[in-house]
Amino acid sequence: MKKEKTLILVKPDGVQRGLIGNIINRFEDKGLKMIGLKMITLNDVLLEAHYSHLTDKPFFGEIKNFMKSSPIVAMAWEGGEGTVSAVRILVGPTKGQKAPAGTIRGDYGLSGSNNIVHASDSVDNGEIEVERFFKKEELFEYEKTQDLHIYGKK
Repeated sequence: MKKEKTLILVKPDGVQRGLIGNIINRFEDKGLKMIGLKMITLNDVLLEAHYSHLTDKPFFGEIKNFMKSSPIVAMAWEGGEGTVSAVRILVGPTKGQKAPAGTIRGDYGLSGSNNIVHASDSVDNGEIEVERFFKKEELFEYEKTQDLHIYGKK
């Protein structure tokens, strides 16, 4: 089975509202495998690397301040082919007020920028982002017997 990794960040608004457990449950219910989990305080270096595509935008300072306003929870998840796209569906569109009910942002968010979670937007970015937020020794390889029931094969 081809594996895909994705990074999920529970942003400061999700942490402050006590949504960490609910968010983890969404990905566990989908059948994904958590391979890394930690709570951290973000610094400018990490934020500038993670949001490098936005550093020249006038609102980047607001994003940095928001993301540093509280600890965040970083999670690395793994699953079979299609995991990254499935996670994007679970998370919902960026703007919470436009996200459909049943998605994380649709159920918990109303804002465009304070949108509860970050999720990798591609398979390639999933690999890059997991590597950016987790050291190799912070990621765990293990078998989940449920994979046979979810994917039908190893």
